[in-house]
Amino acid sequence: MNDRTKYNSIENIKELSVAEKILIVEDIWESILSSKEEIILSDEQKEELDSRVENYNKNTNDVKPWSEVKKNIESHL
Repeated sequence: MNDRTKYNSIENIKELSVAEKILIVEDIWESILSSKEEIILSDEQKEELDSRVENYNKNTNDVKPWSEVKKNIESHL
């Protein structure tokens, strides 16, 4: 089975390793980001984003750098 055949159905994807599935998700996400199609958010999604931005703006000092967050995550793996 070649790579294209391996990924052509959900049932085939379910049989892949977690690492292979993550690679597929990354490929899909990249294709979404590079798409010219407009991403339409629901009202709930817009409200959540607005809430997060507002929270960040009120607490700009209450953030951690990515390197620290990543190190913390990796220490729990």
